[in-house]
Amino acid sequence: MVVEPGGKAQHLTAPRAVLFDWDNTLVDNWASIHDALNTTFEAMGQSTWSLAEVRARVRSSARDTFPALFGDRAAAASAIFYDRLKRAHLETLRELPGATALLEMLAAGPCYLAVVSNKRGDFLRREATQLGWNTCFGRLVGAGDAEEDKPSAAPITLALKESGIEAGTDVWYVGDAMIDIECARNAGCVAVLVGDGHGSETAQADPDIRLADLTALAMLFTTQ
Repeated sequence: MVVEPGGKAQHLTAPRAVLFDWDNTLVDNWASIHDALNTTFEAMGQSTWSLAEVRARVRSSARDTFPALFGDRAAAASAIFYDRLKRAHLETLRELPGATALLEMLAAGPCYLAVVSNKRGDFLRREATQLGWNTCFGRLVGAGDAEEDKPSAAPITLALKESGIEAGTDVWYVGDAMIDIECARNAGCVAVLVGDGHGSETAQADPDIRLADLTALAMLFTTQ
């Protein structure tokens, strides 16, 4: 297989496993995240963020970011955030164009599929079940499931644990942000960036594969 990642040709073998980020890669659920985060800011007496700011700034898990945002009140802030999030996250959940078709195609083939997300694991698994996608994946790994969250390699290691597949160049990790590229690199996997990224954040990124959207990723597999 020959692709054009960041302007340079790479020869890559077809993957044995494809792992996906969740938010902004397969689904859009920013409305509930925005609402829950601003509810938390208000409760803590802090300034709220616009939806654009949330989209641009939310990458790491709450476990990793809340101590910096809320200091010694991080545990209380986390409780407020997740209490608010659980009220509406299934109602605001939307799949991104091409996601169902891609997952159904890959699930019917030989690839092992899993999710590695910085959304808390119980919320991630509820959303996958809501969309009827839970049966597509061998494992859904969210924040708090592994010893460390993305960009650590630990969640990828956990996602592959019972698959019989080792992390390496025959494992692709598909995401939309720099943290996903970093996670793939830390695990020694192929980094696949989908979408237009996040402005300057990914403008200079150097993934192994860069694709416009999930439909383009599906076409890449159909041409193998």
